[in-house]
Amino acid sequence: MINPHLPLTDLHRHLDGNIRPRTIWELAQQHGIVLPADSYEALLPLTQVQGQTSDLLDFLQKLDYGVSVLADVDACYRVAMENMEDAHESSLDYVELRFSPYYMAKAFDLDMVEVVEAVIDGVRAGSEKFGIQANLIGILSRTFGADTCRKELDALLACKEQITALDLAGDELGFPAQQFLEHFKLARDAGWNITVHAGEADGPQSIWNAIEQLGASRIGHGVAATRDDKLMEYMAKHQIAVESCPTSNYQTATLKAIADSPMPLFLERGLCVTLNTDDPAVSNIDLENEYRVAKEIIGLSDAQLEQVQRNGVTAAFISESDKQALYARKAEKA
Repeated sequence: MINPHLPLTDLHRHLDGNIRPRTIWELAQQHGIVLPADSYEALLPLTQVQGQTSDLLDFLQKLDYGVSVLADVDACYRVAMENMEDAHESSLDYVELRFSPYYMAKAFDLDMVEVVEAVIDGVRAGSEKFGIQANLIGILSRTFGADTCRKELDALLACKEQITALDLAGDELGFPAQQFLEHFKLARDAGWNITVHAGEADGPQSIWNAIEQLGASRIGHGVAATRDDKLMEYMAKHQIAVESCPTSNYQTATLKAIADSPMPLFLERGLCVTLNTDDPAVSNIDLENEYRVAKEIIGLSDAQLEQVQRNGVTAAFISESDKQALYARKAEKA
């Protein structure tokens, strides 16, 4: 299913949605934080999705336990480092990790700039230790409102050379793109790439807004694009990539069944579709699982899966020379 001769990427992976349950338990013990579970085993069903949640917001509540134990910047560094170890264990060649400084800082009112710096340091150390190329994407958590997102943006801009792109995530229905026009203008002015969660909890217009108003060159999830032929045509023509996350889409009730994934239609229509894990610790999956799901449940052929794997390199927020280097390093290992 995964072609071992091609680079393996994960472009839509939340660092703060991939906090190991064991780490949550250990940090809680270390800092005297009371969790609604009296053992590690009892904690697992609280932090990992069991089947399907009622909607996106219900799914997002699962993530709250992980950030609730980030009592200091050392904890943030640890989580970042462990994300890189997890990427190594999944045999990734390149990973883009996205995170929300405010979401990680809010439980203990940490300094957001220090949180960003700790994440940068942890990912850099992990990249060096495990030999995996990584880039960071800052998230604006729209759920907390435009004013808080501006503070988040300022913290990310304080370290702008170490951030590759900006994302908008959270309550898509309640906080539309129009509220964040100035935020994303500043991000584009900083030279960042733009990816936006859209078409997950709202319709095709949300995707149009992400592209036309915020400047997105990639769309997170994008499931609703299937309802707009002109949108799919536009995305294919302009190479607006889709960051597909099938298991997550089922767990958030964006899809009634994983087999309903739009990936086959997107590929048929010529879209640059990639395959990703979203929140692997919360979903209790890895990328190999997603490739297996794509083949056995969604029904993609081996040729389609190889195209998806190549698309992960094509859509990556790295230079063309870096993309060629990924292929070259893979060829050397073969």
